[in-house]
Amino acid sequence: MKALTWQGQNDVRVQTVPDPAIQAPTDAIVRITSTAICGSDLHLYEVLGPFLDRGDVLGHEPMGVVEQVGSETGDLAVGDRVVVPFNISCGHCWMCERQLFAQCETTQNREMGCGASLFGYTKLYGQVPGGQAEYLRVPQAQFGPIKVPEGPPDERFLYLSDVLPTAWQAVEYADVPKGGSVVVFGLGPIGQMSARIARHHGYRVIGVDAVPERLAMARRHGAEIIDSSRVQDVTTTIRDLTDGRGTDSAIDAVGMEAHGSPVPQAAQRILGKLPDAVAAPLMSLAGVDRTAALVGCVDAVRRGGVVSLSGVYGGMADPLPMLKIFDKGIRLAMGQAHVKRWIPDLLPLVQDETDPLGVEDLETHALPLEEAAHGYDIFQRKAEGAIKVVLKP
Repeated sequence: MKALTWQGQNDVRVQTVPDPAIQAPTDAIVRITSTAICGSDLHLYEVLGPFLDRGDVLGHEPMGVVEQVGSETGDLAVGDRVVVPFNISCGHCWMCERQLFAQCETTQNREMGCGASLFGYTKLYGQVPGGQAEYLRVPQAQFGPIKVPEGPPDERFLYLSDVLPTAWQAVEYADVPKGGSVVVFGLGPIGQMSARIARHHGYRVIGVDAVPERLAMARRHGAEIIDSSRVQDVTTTIRDLTDGRGTDSAIDAVGMEAHGSPVPQAAQRILGKLPDAVAAPLMSLAGVDRTAALVGCVDAVRRGGVVSLSGVYGGMADPLPMLKIFDKGIRLAMGQAHVKRWIPDLLPLVQDETDPLGVEDLETHALPLEEAAHGYDIFQRKAEGAIKVVLKP
């Protein structure tokens, strides 16, 4: 089959790789019809190379049609149209019983000190071949796949794999009071949907970014916007809009690749060029994240507020403004999305013909799988108006 493979820093290529096969009774094989490029994939593209091998198949936002099933996949059947969550969870372990699916003990990567396995996401999370491919082996298929109805386009359901549950969790974790306010730093796909979900809940939303297309999209869906390239100080601007206090909550939808952190950015680039045997231990011990968005959240949220982190971070010793966090009494909430936990809330919304979350207004580029490298390039550079790139195998 054809699949998008990692070949080195800023180097991904579509190659022919072996077809996936059933390896366990709980496996299924899904023929992929749509698969998206995630902001987290860009971390692999530029930063997390020390935890990848050349030829690893990337991608963790797929959907498609079930082609084969193992003998222990429950009611999953050949021909089912399904969305595949990015985290691989069993549904029955101690963590899953508590709906902490991203910490599933059945697929947990204890030797790496990490949680549940993820599709297409490094040795840290199981090195499971990903979904930017024509076919995908889905472990724990008795629980993971989300059945969706025939008829509506893939883009109505595709974002259930990651974007929507990650954004929903970000808003839930932000714990915005009724009628309160939240600022969203970073208006990529997660930030866009976080802003829309917060608006859906009736909150006042302020979005911060510097990319005109992202700002325009967020404004189109009801957010107040701040162009960080056009104001002298984002924090002051937010306080001016909120009676001098700041917002009740803040969401970091950026993560480790935030702009405005030149020293960590240089460290990331240097580590990316070192041999894996040297770089991986350094990344496991060092502070290598660009934390501008996180620090911005801490500055912008009011005293006693909540900062919710949905952006991925990879450093082990990142400097944080602990004095300010403590003095302001800020609560932090974070973690990989527990995808299946939020599907009961989300599925009715994406099936609603009125499209209350605007899921059909997120994709900016639909490309054949063969053009995946171009998709990564424009998404990484924020070029050609790229906000969400969907690949069609």
